[in-house]
Amino acid sequence: MRTVPGPTDHVVVVGAGLSGLACALHLLGAGRRVTLVERDPGPGGRAGQVRLGGYQVDTGPTVLTMPDLAEEAFAAVGDSLYRRVELSPLHPAYRAGFADGTSLDVHTDGDAMETEVRRFAGPAEAAGYRRLRAWLEQLYRVQMRRFIDTNFDSPFQLAHPDLARLAALGGFGRLDARIGRFLNDPRLQRVFSFQALYAGVAPARALAAYAVIAYMDTVAGVWFPKGGMHALPRAMADAAADAGAELRWSAEVSALESVSGRVRAVRLASGERIPCDAVVLTCELPAAHRLMGRTPRRPVRLRHSPSAVILHAGTDRTWPGLAHHTLSFGAAWERTFDELTRTGSLMSDPSLLITRPTTHDPSLAPPGRHLHYVLAPCPNTDVGPSAAAWRDLGPRYRDSLVDELERRGLDGFADSVQEEMLVTPLDWAAQGHAAGSPFSVSHTFAQTGPFRPRNLVRGVDNVVLAGCGTTPGVGVPTVLISGKLAASRVTGGPGRRPSAPRPRPAAADLPSTSTGAGAHDPS
Repeated sequence: MRTVPGPTDHVVVVGAGLSGLACALHLLGAGRRVTLVERDPGPGGRAGQVRLGGYQVDTGPTVLTMPDLAEEAFAAVGDSLYRRVELSPLHPAYRAGFADGTSLDVHTDGDAMETEVRRFAGPAEAAGYRRLRAWLEQLYRVQMRRFIDTNFDSPFQLAHPDLARLAALGGFGRLDARIGRFLNDPRLQRVFSFQALYAGVAPARALAAYAVIAYMDTVAGVWFPKGGMHALPRAMADAAADAGAELRWSAEVSALESVSGRVRAVRLASGERIPCDAVVLTCELPAAHRLMGRTPRRPVRLRHSPSAVILHAGTDRTWPGLAHHTLSFGAAWERTFDELTRTGSLMSDPSLLITRPTTHDPSLAPPGRHLHYVLAPCPNTDVGPSAAAWRDLGPRYRDSLVDELERRGLDGFADSVQEEMLVTPLDWAAQGHAAGSPFSVSHTFAQTGPFRPRNLVRGVDNVVLAGCGTTPGVGVPTVLISGKLAASRVTGGPGRRPSAPRPRPAAADLPSTSTGAGAHDPS
């Protein structure tokens, strides 16, 4: 594994999102001095939080999977996620509602899910689910060890027996076809293949290997932190501070000072100069390239994932049919993905994610009130409406979403809204997200593994990248891994994790309160 040459005693980490915080903790655990520089008033990045009247609104991820990856970062400095954050396991992980009026609770416990599938679709599909679950577990074990939790220096690293194992598992076939080998019911197929959208690829075109995301969502377990998802970066920042990191908030980096291909200092917009031995950039790829004064050459332009419109709504009522996470599928499927990734049209029959975080933490809203988060995937600004077009389009689309929610059983939603915030590609673009998408570079084959933008940059000896735009990719688990992999580029440490999740404390063993106060500012 290639590492940063020369001294690496003092590392400046730019960006206090999940990847930057994970990187900082792993660097601290390896004995490095760390200065963490963040342009916002507090930690979080995409996993930020804003106050909306009396509501506390997570601005990014709504779900925590694979918490052992976060625990690994805390453990690097002798700390523990479970000491700092109270986690509630979600049962069900999701509720899936379909256009025909049926619904399915998605359980991560195998026995509970088999029972639910049998109720929903009969014994043959329940048996198929069991075979699918076993396949997902095998897929995870093969991929995590060799293809996700690893630093690639060359595509030749793929030449390993695990590649043959992945091929034998059908990992290089198409996702929807592989899921169809286990499940015949098209509704169930959707439940285990919609996750391809997280990777920015339609299930019909995604590699079956991407079913590892379904493993994380439907097998490994789903949790929600007390205080919202923002409690995780807040706790990580507190752990880093306690381990000796210098945290610099409201400090925007304006330039990197380089001599002979090596960065000697980070300069802030305030004019302050921070000398350093190495730098980890966790900002968006275009911003990182601007700071380095170079853009890596690629034979084909990077493709970005679809974007999303999010309606955050504080309401005076809720609806009993909603779980913590509810997937509301439209009747359309292939056409929906075609609209999102090819034609650039808004979904004509949308599939929506509706999250009600007050299900497990009522303190996120005033007494007697509820918080709802409605996510509608939409085309990014490369293939769909421009960022500027969303200035007029946004309010109209918001109204159409509310109408659709009411048609799907959320009667009176429009009148229930007390506070709201609408986020569109215009807002994502204003935050610096390329193509107006918070989901970064898509996971096409040519943008995955050793073909994804690497975390070491040629021509700059001591700059490392981390975050969802580089290896291994998009999502909370993968950006936590990204931070660890970036740290290992600096320290030379193996950065290896177990091939399967470690046992976690039972809910009864978790602390009764969350510790570590921090800012609730937007990311």
